Amino acid sequence: MSYRAEYIWIDGGDPTARLRSKTKILDDNALPPVWGFDGSSTNQAVGHASDCVLEPVFTCPDPIRGGGDLLVLCEVLDTAMVPHESNRRARLTPVAERFAGQEPLFGIEQEYTFFRGGRPLGFPDNGFPAPQGGYYCGVGADEIFGREIVEQHLSYCLAAGLNISGINAEVMPGQWEFQVGPLPPLEVADQLWMARWLLYRTAEEHGVSVTLDPKPALGDWNGAGAHTNFSTRSMRENYDAIITACESLGHGDKPYEHLRFYGSGIERRLTGQHETSTWGEFSYGVSDRGASVRIPWQVEADKKGYIEDRRPNANIDPYDVTRVIVDTCCAALERAAQV
Repeated sequence: MSYRAEYIWIDGGDPTARLRSKTKILDDNALPPVWGFDGSSTNQAVGHASDCVLEPVFTCPDPIRGGGDLLVLCEVLDTAMVPHESNRRARLTPVAERFAGQEPLFGIEQEYTFFRGGRPLGFPDNGFPAPQGGYYCGVGADEIFGREIVEQHLSYCLAAGLNISGINAEVMPGQWEFQVGPLPPLEVADQLWMARWLLYRTAEEHGVSVTLDPKPALGDWNGAGAHTNFSTRSMRENYDAIITACESLGHGDKPYEHLRFYGSGIERRLTGQHETSTWGEFSYGVSDRGASVRIPWQVEADKKGYIEDRRPNANIDPYDVTRVIVDTCCAALERAAQV
C-alpha cells in the first residue's frame, strides 16, 4: 500500500513569494523524506545549477484527498543542505528559540479577496456595487459572495488539524478573513502558509482565484491586511508590559525597519483612511483602529492581555512578521525586566 504526500513550499518570488506544490507517492510506513525540485522555475536557482532541496518541517492530514494522504510543508535548502536565501523560516528559528522563555504567542487575521473574470467576486460586470458597509459580517445573497468556498475552506482546515480560530466576511464584496492562532511564532507561520495553500486549492475547485493584494480594488474600499495579535507571558500578566511592547515598536527607526517586512505595496494600503494608520507614522491607542497598534479595550480594562499590530499587509510572509515583532518586543521586555 502507498499514500500521497503533497510537498508544499514557498518560492523565490519577489517582492511577494508564492506557494508551489507537487505530489510524491510513498510506502505506507515511510516518513516524507527530503526531495528535490527545479529551482530555476521558481526563481530560486539558475539553469546550470538548478537543483534545490525540500526538507519537511510540518505535516498534517490532507483533507482534500482524504484517507492516509498528507500535506507536507517544506523549507527550501540548497544542495549543500544549507537554508536557501529565500528561506525566511530559517531566519525566524533562532529568534524564536532565543526568546522562547517569554512564551510569545500570535494570532494572525488573514484577509483575502476572491476574484472572477478580473473583478472581485460580487462586483457587477460594469460599474461598481453599493458602497462598503453592509458587507462586513453580512448575510444574504445581495451582500455575501463566496460563502460556499469559505465554509469548505474552513472545513478543510479543521480536518487538517489547523488552529483556525474564526472566519468572517469583510467590508468589500468577495473579501473575507480567517484567523490562525494563538500559537508560538513558528507554529503560527507554518499553519498560516498551510491554510493559504488550502484556500487557493479550495477556490480552484470553484473556478475562483484568490489574491492577497493589499489594495485589491481602487477607490473608497478598505484594503486587505493581516492584523497581527501578539503577547508574551508578561504581557498576559500585567499592563506595564503591554506599554513596553507598544513603545518598543515605535522606538527610533523600528517603525521603518518593520514596514520593510510588512508586505509589498504597504504604502497603497496605509493611507490614514479605511481603518489604517498613515504609512511612515507610528501611533498606538486603546480601541483605536486608526492607530498603528491597537490595545483592545478589554486589555486596558483587565490590565493585561495582548496588542494588535494593524500595519501588516495581507501579503506578508508570516515568518518575517513574527520574527521582527518577537525580536523587537521581547528584547525590550527582557531589558525592562533587568531594570
